[in-house]
Amino acid sequence: MVRAHLITYGCQMNEYDTHLVESQLVSLGADLVDSIDEADFVLVNTCAVRGKPVDKVRSLLGNLRQQKAKRGLVIGMMGCLAQLEEGQQIARKFEVDVLLGPGSLLDIGAALESNTRFWGLQFKDELHDHIPPAPVGRLQAHLTIMRGCDHHCTYCIVPTTRGPQVSRTPGSILRELDGLLAAGVREVTLLGQNVNAYGIDQGARITGIPSFAELLRLVGQSGIERIKFTTSHPMNFTEDVAAAMAETPAVCEFVHLPVQSGSNTVLRRMAREYTREKYLEHIAQIRRHMPGAVLATDIIVGFPGETEGEFQQTLDLYDEVGYDSAYMFIYSARPGTPSYRHFADLPREVKTERLQRLIVKQKDWSQRRNAGKVGTVQNVLLRGDAHEAGFLEGHSRGNHPVVVPKALGADTAGIYSVKIAHATPHMLYGQIVGPDGEALPELPRLLPEAAAVSSPLVMV
Repeated sequence: MVRAHLITYGCQMNEYDTHLVESQLVSLGADLVDSIDEADFVLVNTCAVRGKPVDKVRSLLGNLRQQKAKRGLVIGMMGCLAQLEEGQQIARKFEVDVLLGPGSLLDIGAALESNTRFWGLQFKDELHDHIPPAPVGRLQAHLTIMRGCDHHCTYCIVPTTRGPQVSRTPGSILRELDGLLAAGVREVTLLGQNVNAYGIDQGARITGIPSFAELLRLVGQSGIERIKFTTSHPMNFTEDVAAAMAETPAVCEFVHLPVQSGSNTVLRRMAREYTREKYLEHIAQIRRHMPGAVLATDIIVGFPGETEGEFQQTLDLYDEVGYDSAYMFIYSARPGTPSYRHFADLPREVKTERLQRLIVKQKDWSQRRNAGKVGTVQNVLLRGDAHEAGFLEGHSRGNHPVVVPKALGADTAGIYSVKIAHATPHMLYGQIVGPDGEALPELPRLLPEAAAVSSPLVMV
């Protein structure tokens, strides 16, 4: 029996793909183990969007190669990096035995048996309709509704690694959702490189496939309690999506809408296909339908050619929208992208200094937004134990991380009402409350004095 251990870098799509491959391995008789030391096959699911995760893969593969020399470990690499020439060079250097591109995930058995390489962009039909088993013992799960992307942002390697967009049929999506519901899943996140374009593959509406807004309404009728989705491209966002969110109680009032830059000239160099003004129209549509919507975004700092004035437009946009949170990245030149081939990179120190200024602004807005939640009661999915003994962690419908003390009558995992007592820029702290709005009695902690000193709740 093969003892396999999988390591995942990158996005939620990679996490979903890891689960898919794990299910394939188990069906082939493999035993999944919890550590590299226990495994005789280690498979690394890679990300190629930025340079940092690639560097992490290089470091990990160096360590795995040493174990291969000592005990015959079989090394595998899958994911976006495996699709690229850069990744194949890395695989040769570190003596990777099995190489799987994103379109060949169902070939893991044959690849492992022959220690060979299956890569390429030919996504088989069975991959798009393959339904992995539901995760065991989890209240939340990911559900891929599409693969690939038809946009060609100049900085992005995804169209090269994952190919053109292909939407799954609603029947396949709902069958997978039925399995998740039967397994006890209560929150699902719909995944795609650009969920707003669901059903429009290579610019054409696919017969029999609804729009993304219609899919939200359809999934909302399934009985699932909470629905989220990622990632949205502003180019394909429609007001009907905002309306569907507002009209479908299960859809959480959280929108992650990447802007990348507040400058129209930078957006043009990025080939983002929308303007600052159009983006702000979408924000207005969201707030018109959901006044209390929680807004998050992605921003790339220091894109080639970005001037101080253009960066200032991004800072101004941040103030105009007032985001609840943001993923902020220094531009990372990726081989194979147009921006890598045609644009000169900015000095590292310029990009770093701008990122620090943006982080200061982000923390200020996150603190303001989170402070507005103090005193409110939030619907929170608790996942289990927090890092600190005696506490549980989870997230609200607005995707805020939440920490609460364990309470009498509340399980370690579930959906509960939580009254928020304290907020930091990146966390909400509160207590579980009952139907009457009163806090449930806290369970005694193993080290009550130490917990009282370290508990963030004493900051109220």
